[in-house]
Amino acid sequence: MNRRRRVIIAITAVCALTVLAAPAHAAPAPTPAPTPGATAQQPKKSLEEVRAEIEALYRQAASATDAYNLAEEQAKKQSAEIVKLSRKIVDGQARIDELKRRAGAAARAQYRNGGIPEEAKFALADDPQVFLEGANRLAQGQKATRDLLAELQQRQEDLETYTRDASAEYTRLEANRARQARTKKLITEKIAAAEKLESQLEAAERERLRRLERQAQLNAQTKWLASGALKEINRSASEQGRAAIEFAMAQVGKPYVWGAEGPDSYDCSGLTQRAWGAAGRGIPRTSQEQWRLLPRVAVQDMRPGDLIIYFDDASHVAMYIGDGAMVHAPRPGRHITVAGAGSLPILGVVRPDK
Repeated sequence: MNRRRRVIIAITAVCALTVLAAPAHAAPAPTPAPTPGATAQQPKKSLEEVRAEIEALYRQAASATDAYNLAEEQAKKQSAEIVKLSRKIVDGQARIDELKRRAGAAARAQYRNGGIPEEAKFALADDPQVFLEGANRLAQGQKATRDLLAELQQRQEDLETYTRDASAEYTRLEANRARQARTKKLITEKIAAAEKLESQLEAAERERLRRLERQAQLNAQTKWLASGALKEINRSASEQGRAAIEFAMAQVGKPYVWGAEGPDSYDCSGLTQRAWGAAGRGIPRTSQEQWRLLPRVAVQDMRPGDLIIYFDDASHVAMYIGDGAMVHAPRPGRHITVAGAGSLPILGVVRPDK
């Protein structure tokens, strides 16, 4: 029996024993008969229904977190662009002031000469050599004047362009900030609703809720393995992939915090971005952008270090570490952990160093 098979069997057995160690559902509470004139109470939700509702709320929060992270990333870029344009505006204005100073100096020099055109002075010269030298200086001066005026006009046009661009970037920045604020409100509302649902459970029910969560993951992983998914997944990690895995595994046990990029906490895409950044490869900030922009590979061609994108909306990402397992930051209230790669619905796989 090879090492991979032993690891898979061991993980599956441990998960199964953990799930079987306690009943999976809360005992149904007896429903009292309604008293005459009293409003009929809503039937109590089963623990499985509560689990599904909490999971849906966290899924919605995860999608909103991706939108928040993208808006934050765009806001950072726009702020940097505004700073760059501001410097160009300052430099451009300084150059315009210098050109105007030179133009003014030329005008004052002509005024001091009594306004007599240089051409007339040269025509009155008795010495032909003086005339020729003066004519050459005149031609050079006229070209310099034309160049100065042309540069002045170009600088003014550039300054107007920089100013328009800075204004447009600022407008986009404000729109992104407003979108961030709306998204942050949505995220906090969804997380608060999920936490409220869980807090209303008794301690024993909360423990059984966690067992239900692990049971669902175990069922999905078992089904994925039974499909023969690992038969062709036997590739080795690249050097960068190994470095990314080493970083990600060093974060195991740290809490999930939405929008976090380390070093003390992470969200799912914050973890994968930082891990690959530590390996020397920059990747997009959000799971959706990682799915959209990074090279895709077939699941059967997956190798350790690749990123697995989950759910139809690409709202979750994990790093494949081999032997059918992945490391990820699951959701609020959970910590970075190792889990079965097939324990969540896989959308596809991307390879940052392809």
